[in-house]
Amino acid sequence: QVQLVESGGGLVQAGGSLRLSCAASGRTGSNYVMAWFRQAPGKEHEFVAVISWSGFSTYYPNSVKGRFTISRDNAKNTVYLQMNSLKPEDTAVYYCAATEGNGGTYRNEFDYWGQGTQVTVSS
Repeated sequence: QVQLVESGGGLVQAGGSLRLSCAASGRTGSNYVMAWFRQAPGKEHEFVAVISWSGFSTYYPNSVKGRFTISRDNAKNTVYLQMNSLKPEDTAVYYCAATEGNGGTYRNEFDYWGQGTQVTVSS
């Protein structure tokens, strides 16, 4: 099993930037596909970004494409989410997720989840 811990959330003004980190521990020897999801108050979880184990393949929804970048450092067992040009609608709890499967854009495609980190963007 793998444990995930997110960090880097906070309060930022619209147009600002934040970088989230997700540190993995435990059984990190497997090839995990990693992703970020977010959940705003009263809304369902929303897919934000996914990255292959190698890091060569990434995918984003239109809502964040061009503003967010997912990356990973396998030597450090850490995945990052660089968020630029933040908007108030980006306000949510951001979750890191992992799977030994193929992954995708749906919550049920991921087996392991972090506890989340709050991102608040003020207008």
